[in-house]
Amino acid sequence: MDMDKAARESLRWLILQALYSAQPVGCSEQVIFQAIVPSQPLLTTLELRRNLDYLHERELVRVTGKNEQQFWYAKLIRSGIDLVEYTSALEPGIARPNKYW
Repeated sequence: MDMDKAARESLRWLILQALYSAQPVGCSEQVIFQAIVPSQPLLTTLELRRNLDYLHERELVRVTGKNEQQFWYAKLIRSGIDLVEYTSALEPGIARPNKYW
């Protein structure tokens, strides 16, 4: 098993969960970072941004401030909400746990 791949996919799931908790307004990258770093202590801001951008490109989150501001701001959009709520199919690239209920 590729540990780097597993860590990236797990990080993406944690980002989605953090943004789900921040609904309906979303939150800054600093808040997401602080929510995730206890479970992934080696997380860097660059790694977080890479994965936020990945989720943005997959149209699961909306990221603003990428070019204009020093800090990024992210918000879960409809397709991301459906993914977190297990109402849509999961494509590869995100380590969503299997539904147990």
